[in-house]
Amino acid sequence: MKVAVLGAGAWGTALALQLSSRGHAITLWGHDAGHLRDLAAEGTNRRYLPGIPLPPTWRIEPSLPAAVDAGPDAVVVAVPSKAFRLVARSLSATRGMVVSVTKGIEHDTGLTMCGILQEVAGSARVAALSGPSLALEVARGIPTAVVAASPESEVAQGVQSLFNGPSFRVYTSEDRLGVELGGALKNVVAIAAGVCDGLGFGDNSKAALVTRGIVEMRRLGVAAGARAETFAGLSGLGDLTVTCFSRQSRNRGFGERIGRGDTVSGIEATTSSVAEGYPTARSARQLARRHRVATPIIDEVYSLLYEGKSAAEALRALMTREAKGEQG
Repeated sequence: MKVAVLGAGAWGTALALQLSSRGHAITLWGHDAGHLRDLAAEGTNRRYLPGIPLPPTWRIEPSLPAAVDAGPDAVVVAVPSKAFRLVARSLSATRGMVVSVTKGIEHDTGLTMCGILQEVAGSARVAALSGPSLALEVARGIPTAVVAASPESEVAQGVQSLFNGPSFRVYTSEDRLGVELGGALKNVVAIAAGVCDGLGFGDNSKAALVTRGIVEMRRLGVAAGARAETFAGLSGLGDLTVTCFSRQSRNRGFGERIGRGDTVSGIEATTSSVAEGYPTARSARQLARRHRVATPIIDEVYSLLYEGKSAAEALRALMTREAKGEQG
């Protein structure tokens, strides 16, 4: 199949490598023409996946219209959530399969990325791909399992067939909303996990945070219309675990720097990668208020990032909440 991958960062490149290993013809687009020139000239994505060779057969395309108008059989959208709607508009005439691999929630609308695609590319067959999948490990062929989700089972199975391989196992789900919310909300909890690391806390603290985090994610997800059991799967507990514990996790690392006293602006000035949990904290808090759901971890991460609350104050607020049962 001919596949256009939109997004030449770590995740887009890693998935393009997986697709290429399955024999698909790849067109890779990115917004930075200079980065694309370097990628084509050097045969590697030095900025995001250094040392990983890229197939010379790839078509590196600096023009977004050219990438999507060439008639690909499938399009994979791997751009940051803040740019997602703008890029998605280029797919307005697409009738084929479009796979979102971006984990986020649009603030103004509360839509997931597939929700945006449905709105601006209504004729496309839209699916989400998510799960515990660090880009570098996928690029290196380290065994990984993810889930492809669409309310249309044949679309989910189409994505499964597109990506599935010996080192990249793809399961299917009909709960696209739950899969997307799990992938988005876990980034906020991962920032909190990183704050714990930055403050020098131990394994007890992080285990408690992950456990309470999945309860919070499930509660908000169900209120928004997702299935509870989805949050116990790869896109929920699985993704939450790897993102909270891995040293490769951008969101955990972002939180660690916050816990050590860095500012958001200072972190953004010194990194080229987006910590999706930062904008998602704001969107998730708004979504929780819309559905009148208690989300204490999300609320405190929001206060840390947007209201200037100190990590010590946020911890105190969480630990001194009213005593209640475990499912409360």
